[in-house]
Amino acid sequence: MNSDFVIASHSLVLLANLPDHMANSDTIAENVCTNPARVRKVMSALRKKGFVRTKEGIGGGYILNCNPEKTTLSQIYLAISTGSLKPNWCTGDPDQKCIISSNAQNVMDQIFYESEMHLQSYLNEITISSVLERIKSLE
Repeated sequence: MNSDFVIASHSLVLLANLPDHMANSDTIAENVCTNPARVRKVMSALRKKGFVRTKEGIGGGYILNCNPEKTTLSQIYLAISTGSLKPNWCTGDPDQKCIISSNAQNVMDQIFYESEMHLQSYLNEITISSVLERIKSLE
């Protein structure tokens, strides 16, 4: 899991909550509590995957381009940060004679793969709208 997924999810929930489903990067960044440049990077990835559109010029910004009742956190995860559970480096050396060192990497790769599948399955049950409902229920 990485922070880009959290920024993307938060941003889409925010847009779903806005009457016109639109906000600029400064507004989103203030709400997310991060830098507007970081928001623009994440929103660019969401735009490429069709979750948002952009409107240029004065009063422009990012516009929700997906149905929040059908868009799942799994879809966002796959678009933004799939494979992020697995670390960039894993212990062991497949060329060593030690059974542990030579096989740890392959076993851990399988564990991370299975973890990804479980995570995606869980996130597939959660929509942008359901996140928004949970947030509103805290009021």
